Amino acid sequence: MWRTRRIMIAIALAALLATGSACAERSATASAPTYRPQTRTVDIAAVPFLVHEQSATFDWLGAAFKKGGLLDGKEVWGFSIDHITVYAGDNVDVSILNPGDDPHTFTITELGVNQAIKGNGSSHTSFIAEKVGTYRFFCSIPEHSPYMSGEITVLPASAGG
Repeated sequence: MWRTRRIMIAIALAALLATGSACAERSATASAPTYRPQTRTVDIAAVPFLVHEQSATFDWLGAAFKKGGLLDGKEVWGFSIDHITVYAGDNVDVSILNPGDDPHTFTITELGVNQAIKGNGSSHTSFIAEKVGTYRFFCSIPEHSPYMSGEITVLPASAGG
């Protein structure tokens, strides 16, 4: 008899715990915050790392830029920040400063972004980060490829809390 009561109490406690756990799960799911897209403002500068204009200052660059040299037909520019992280649905507002003479672009093929930046100027573009993934942004001017690039990571909105 005492053994039967213990079994019945154990079954009742197990049922109570299971019910309480299921209620807690439903409650947590129901009260989980929904991410609301935001505007993410990003300021980027085009930065010359190794360009032919520096050959007069650094004699070793003369050989690199001459015909047949390591940097023949290229210049090594970069973006001052080369990684951006946003959430799906965010509006990404990008301002690009170009203090050099060379024109550049800010291009993200998969997201339909292609913004020109004139030499000694600035430019602005804005887009909605709709597709989750990691995408390359780059300057599409062949002389600056493949060095002038970076990445934008678009996280799922559910990760935004």
